[in-house]
Amino acid sequence: MNETIIVDVNNKKSTISRDIYGHFSEHLGRCIYGGFWVGKDSKIPNINGYNKAVVQAFKDLDIPNLRWPGGCFADEYHWKDGIGPKENRKRIINTNWGGVVEDNSFGTHEFMGLCDELGCKPYICGNVGSGSVQEMDEWIEYMTFAGESPMANLRKANGHEAAWNLSYFGVGNENWGCGGNMRPEFYADQYRRYQTFVRQYGENKIFKIAGGPNVDDYNWTKVLMEYAGKYMDGLSLHNYTFEYRWEDKRSATGFDKEGWYRIMKNAFRMGELVRRHSEIMDKYDPEKRVALVVDEWGNWFAPEPGTNPGFLYQQNSVCDAVVAGIHLNIFNNNSDRVRIANLAQAVNVLQAPVLTEGDKIVLTPTWHVLHMYKGHQGATLLGTTFASPSAGLQEKDIVVPGLSVSASVKADAKTGTNRYLVTVANPDADANKTVRVGFAGLAGSIASAAGTIVNGEKMNTINTFEKGDAVTEKSLPVKVLDAQTVEIELPAHAVAAVTVEA
Repeated sequence: MNETIIVDVNNKKSTISRDIYGHFSEHLGRCIYGGFWVGKDSKIPNINGYNKAVVQAFKDLDIPNLRWPGGCFADEYHWKDGIGPKENRKRIINTNWGGVVEDNSFGTHEFMGLCDELGCKPYICGNVGSGSVQEMDEWIEYMTFAGESPMANLRKANGHEAAWNLSYFGVGNENWGCGGNMRPEFYADQYRRYQTFVRQYGENKIFKIAGGPNVDDYNWTKVLMEYAGKYMDGLSLHNYTFEYRWEDKRSATGFDKEGWYRIMKNAFRMGELVRRHSEIMDKYDPEKRVALVVDEWGNWFAPEPGTNPGFLYQQNSVCDAVVAGIHLNIFNNNSDRVRIANLAQAVNVLQAPVLTEGDKIVLTPTWHVLHMYKGHQGATLLGTTFASPSAGLQEKDIVVPGLSVSASVKADAKTGTNRYLVTVANPDADANKTVRVGFAGLAGSIASAAGTIVNGEKMNTINTFEKGDAVTEKSLPVKVLDAQTVEIELPAHAVAAVTVEA
């Protein structure tokens, strides 16, 4: 099957924000404890308590930001429980996730230290659901005020003299659900009130993010933008991909061909959600000042058998790789409005790029797609068009686009050339495709071309702790056909990246 993609090199669009490639770390299952954090006394190689291998895995992705402490956990998290000597920290029950004891040994200092190790921006989500305005006000002061004040003095007494730079702050999480079961009108007023006390101290400018809609709740977006839009810098959107229905989650690897296409169809739905929420935002914010922040996205399948169901531990296969490729292409192509996104979640939870087991670590197929796409970070989006027959099961009305594509360009100061990156996901379960990529308007000739691919023998192939290289990023031959055209052979259920210098 022959496909054609045209990249219009003169149709330069928005900058693809690095922050689209962000991650999410909630106090859920083994994301923090046993994931990022093993403790300073652990026999597992660590950097001040952070799992050394996990830190390196995310540094290799050039992770731009990390969201914490939730999620649903955020709206029952009281930050003062997580500061000071470890032996004095309050032990609580994590009522949202598994009913396990949370000893608060990982708190504000530990999270900020992790962001320092990763070289990424901190994105903290505050407690609106069960917390007070005063509590949020004091947390901001504790973290970001450099002068003399009660909270700044408390931070110094706890061992951190300098104020931290806080990039992003979410004023509540899922306040339509676990964050308080609020109506949009009520939350809009609560947001206006709470954000007032997310103060800007000194040169630290905090990007304020309002709790946005659940999936296709377009009325929530309308109400928030109408009544609180001028007080926010970003509006969040949460949407997860699954096979059949939210309340009927299936295995991460047990799907058949029909299940595969149902998952792919749900993944492509992200494009519709972004478009329709953006259209509403445009009415109130035509300059696109307010970012759409997709700070929870990814596959949500049934927990692996034999694990605590409240820990949301699931496997990660070729299916997850293709879903990741589709989402990232959608975010890239809508980067005029989508400027922050966070895959849920970073380690051992949902569509995790990294899985751990004691001192062992495995990089999942999703990790390899993120690594393949990282060249888009900070690049300029280019216009693309493509011709590709749809894929799916016509008889069951489960049909998806034949390809998912995005392209960008960066100038290479060292070589004086432009580096073009084209990423392509093939959601077809069966069809291998010959894909021709033409660079329309290219002033010179293609100087070099290279490709990589992420795929596996089957749609549900996984990496395991025993065999961690079943699905990895491998070299893909790229044929240069003429001065402006290259060609690749793209297998079924695969994600590819083509890099061209010209």
